[in-house]
Amino acid sequence: MIEDRDVAAVAEQLGRPPRGLRAVAHRCPCGLPSVVETNPRLEDGTPFPTLYYLTCPRARTAVSRLEESGMMREMTERLRDDPSLAARYRAAYRDYLERRDAIERLPGAPGVGGMPDRVKCLHALVAHELAAPGTNPFGREALEALPRWWADGPCVAESLPLAVILQKFQDLS
Repeated sequence: MIEDRDVAAVAEQLGRPPRGLRAVAHRCPCGLPSVVETNPRLEDGTPFPTLYYLTCPRARTAVSRLEESGMMREMTERLRDDPSLAARYRAAYRDYLERRDAIERLPGAPGVGGMPDRVKCLHALVAHELAAPGTNPFGREALEALPRWWADGPCVAESLPLAVILQKFQDLS
């Protein structure tokens, strides 16, 4: 069960009401959610294969900078050249699927982040590593390359109640 204050914080982080929330999977050192676990299907039944979603806007921005630097291309090239790394990445993929399948098995076992054959989305890999430390070698590498995104304090204010935040988004539609 996810608490209303966490739903409110995630809504503020994303700039929209969150979808398919199950739990907070990781918190920044400031105490706010940084990764949430989502249902494999959204409320309307649409498949949503991203089990772990990076919500902290500062972390997302920092990861985007790594993606822009060419890190994903370099990681994908290393998969072809390093059988041990490729095996660890395949194990990370299996871990992800097992965790998601424990909630609901999606048809075709859709992967996430490019797993297991390439690196397509560092956000997903970092979220996986934060939620399940020690599972994703590329998520770990990216985390180690990130600045301390939480050092300036919380990314959003926690002061508004969930009902007020959700009303704000309803007023915008």
